[in-house]
Amino acid sequence: MGERRGCATTLWLLPPNGDPWLRERFQVFQNPVSTPAWLSEWMETHGISLWGTADLRGFPTPELDTGKRFPVGLSFAIPVNPQVMAGIRNGPNEAYADEYTRLNSHIDELTATLAADIRLRDFHARPLAASERTDTVHIRGDFPQKTVATRAGLGWVGRHCQLITRSFGPWVRLGAVFTDMDLPCGTPIEEGSCGRCMRCVEACPAKALKGNSWHAEIPREEMLDVQACDRWKKEHYAQYLSGHICGICSAACPHGLKTLR
Repeated sequence: MGERRGCATTLWLLPPNGDPWLRERFQVFQNPVSTPAWLSEWMETHGISLWGTADLRGFPTPELDTGKRFPVGLSFAIPVNPQVMAGIRNGPNEAYADEYTRLNSHIDELTATLAADIRLRDFHARPLAASERTDTVHIRGDFPQKTVATRAGLGWVGRHCQLITRSFGPWVRLGAVFTDMDLPCGTPIEEGSCGRCMRCVEACPAKALKGNSWHAEIPREEMLDVQACDRWKKEHYAQYLSGHICGICSAACPHGLKTLR
């Protein structure tokens, strides 16, 4: 395996006398790597227009065989059919359940293929499932897709606890692959850009959204009553994927609605 350095970092070079106050004048960016041409071509070939790389050092990513954790995450977004999203403002339907299932399967196929292609280049890689609840008590997966996406600069988290992108709003499904490739990483987005908008909060039939604006350090519990959300879905939408989907809050988002224009 090749040398693993993770994402490009900022390096301070001090003058010979070591005066710290001169640091600003001697700052250089250690960016010895660029995005491999094959990776950009891979994304284009597979129709992925919104993607980026996240610096995940310090996060509880999966462990490598060496005991160290994956330092980098590749994140991408696949848009949901906007007409399908527009049709669930009053609740999920069969078309949304089918689209949700189709996109999750497609994303899992993409991440498995991308991880395999990375391994062929002598690096480690592990795909993150598009939608898999591995902790049924706390209702969460192995690692948040949104964390990889926000760290890669793809968007921010709205008051409905979903990623909002500039291109597609929250009307996307996310994919991610952990790796130890040496890649230049995006600038993390660490606070929301929803302003005073509360449309998702007002639309939530379960009253599960608490209306707090997102920032990178906020606990999920301060934004969402996850048990109330899960209970409402199972009680009212059990006919759709056993009550694991809703989408009303996302359908109400102005950043998604603009894609209909």
